[in-house]
Amino acid sequence: MFWLRKYSLLLLQKPVELLSFNVHFSLTSISLKKMPPPPKLSEEERTSLLQPLLKNGWKKDSSKDAISKEYLFKNFNQAFGFMSRTALMAEKMDHHPEWFNVYNKVQVTLWSHDVQGVSSRDIKLATFMDQVSNS
Repeated sequence: MFWLRKYSLLLLQKPVELLSFNVHFSLTSISLKKMPPPPKLSEEERTSLLQPLLKNGWKKDSSKDAISKEYLFKNFNQAFGFMSRTALMAEKMDHHPEWFNVYNKVQVTLWSHDVQGVSSRDIKLATFMDQVSNS
């Protein structure tokens, strides 16, 4: 039997942890169990990890311990392309944004429902979204 833990992906020259799984191999079966969600950020983590995002236009949404940002693009095609690339990553991460789109504007709110607040998954997805919006 072999146990594997934590897969990561090299994305835009930065490692981004997507999902953590315990994978159990035996001679007769393979099982894949999703790992528990990362915990809500502590105050220290929140201060250090949110700082770069806040400088990049993200805002704290205290009504539900979330972060939000509004992206503006040249046109609908660019906004939709951004949403499509983000949707693919969100699906891989199994972590989906709350968002709203009108023409060239995309409003995004991120928070982890399972921990009722901001977690490392939100930080990773927000960072990815900023990278995609600048490409």
